[in-house]
Amino acid sequence: QVQLADSGGGLVQAGGSLRLSCTGSGGTFGSYGMGWFRQAPGKEREFVAAISWNGDTTEYADSVKGRFTISRDNAKNTVYLQMNSLKPEDTAVYYCAASTVFAVSSYVYDYWGQGTQVIVSS
Repeated sequence: QVQLADSGGGLVQAGGSLRLSCTGSGGTFGSYGMGWFRQAPGKEREFVAAISWNGDTTEYADSVKGRFTISRDNAKNTVYLQMNSLKPEDTAVYYCAASTVFAVSSYVYDYWGQGTQVIVSS
């Protein structure tokens, strides 16, 4: 069992930046692939970014490539999502998740954070 706590959301203006954090406990954090997903009101949860257990492999949704960066620090049991050049369409609740495999499908992820809200104003 792994418990995930995500944080760092907030209200920012378009073009601004936020850094989301997700800290794991109760398991071997370094053995899990990690992902970030988001869900906007009235929309399905969508993939944002993923990183392999050792950070060697990353993947991003086309909508965030070049703007968002996923990283991890296994010594701190933490994964990050650096979000730059934010757009109003990035507004959503962001969730971190842990998986035993590297994946972009939410169905593969076993553990989820509670979500942190990101609001980007025009």
